[in-house]
Amino acid sequence: MSAAERPRFRHRVRKPRQRAVSIVVLLIAALLASAGCQAFASPIPTPAPSTPLAELIAFQQAEAATPSPVPQAIIDSADAEYLLLTNIFERIAPSVVNIDVVVAGSADGGGAASSGSGFVYDSAGHIITNAHVVVDARDILVTYYDGSISDAEVLGMDTYSDLAVLRVEIEANLLRPVTFGDSGRVRVGERAIAIGNPFGLSTSMTVGIVSGLGRQLPSAELIGASGPGFENPSIIQVDTDINPGNSGGPLLNSHGEVIGVNTAIRTETGVFAGVGFAVPSSTVLRVIPELIADGRVDYAWLGISTLPSENGLTVAALAEPLELPVETGVLVEYVTPGSPAAAAGLLGGTRVEAVRGRDICAGGDIIIAVDGIAVETMDALVAYLVAETRPADMIRLTIIRGSQTFDIAVTLMARPDSLGRTLECGG
Repeated sequence: MSAAERPRFRHRVRKPRQRAVSIVVLLIAALLASAGCQAFASPIPTPAPSTPLAELIAFQQAEAATPSPVPQAIIDSADAEYLLLTNIFERIAPSVVNIDVVVAGSADGGGAASSGSGFVYDSAGHIITNAHVVVDARDILVTYYDGSISDAEVLGMDTYSDLAVLRVEIEANLLRPVTFGDSGRVRVGERAIAIGNPFGLSTSMTVGIVSGLGRQLPSAELIGASGPGFENPSIIQVDTDINPGNSGGPLLNSHGEVIGVNTAIRTETGVFAGVGFAVPSSTVLRVIPELIADGRVDYAWLGISTLPSENGLTVAALAEPLELPVETGVLVEYVTPGSPAAAAGLLGGTRVEAVRGRDICAGGDIIIAVDGIAVETMDALVAYLVAETRPADMIRLTIIRGSQTFDIAVTLMARPDSLGRTLECGG
């Protein structure tokens, strides 16, 4: 090797040494980063410079294996909903009462006992509950939040809406009226809170969501009966636990406002199976003042029958097979003789058509609006009549008859006690 080549050789042997040192440094840094990454997330004692790498790794592993408390900010965020529910319970529970009832029994004076829930409507001693809780009641006892007890009398009840008003005489400080919310603004998915006395367990709270709107339930007097009857419209469906004893208690929103009165469950066992129902606050505010004033409620009546929306019998489903000009509205099957609809000239079906294995009375008028407000279903039409009209009011129906669309004025009457005879297509 010549002298000219030696500096090059010496220069070449220095570079591998530098690379070796760099690799060691990088390896140590990687180990430190891998083992001690958590150390940079939370303060820990700084190890002395002389701490060996193995001891440092062991220290970091021990620290990671010992969970430390979650920061308070995370706890506060997680508990926010429960703080809300606790606040609602503490504010509303004093307004909720337990109702014990002895139902009139046999001639020897015996009777069956039952219980339910209710809540304070106003400071004048009016308590709201379900009609089915107090129907045929002989004696009624109301137990208040502080344990006080008083007798009560039924001031009025309405089996159609399944609502009743009781009157009590008690110290004014025990009467804490609730605040009502607007059930018309309720949306599916909103929080639904029930306070009541399920199975006699006083003042219990359960929480769920609104799972459906615009449901219909049979009138309380028709439950278990056969044949046609009036339906209670605009019912709120919830998945909030509602059990025997909850009937008559309030359904609340996140503001602690009453949006409904818990009234029924759908079950095959007698206990809650995930589907509960509540009478909306709009119906309560329509019915209760009349019950207090008159002891009864008169509803406006139109006098038409239509197909149920179940089993694919909506106007949308029938539009193609019956060649209907629209896909929403109320297809009139029958018009009750002597009814407001008959007096106004509405027409029911004139011919029988078989659709999906069922005979349909087709060819009748299709109602598409009432007082300028579009109606897509019979449920919506009935809900409007219940909430917005009274007997003797005049309404304007927009109907489609064949290829024509026009308005008909109808003067409503008070709803009859029964629906009369069964109608025939074209009759």
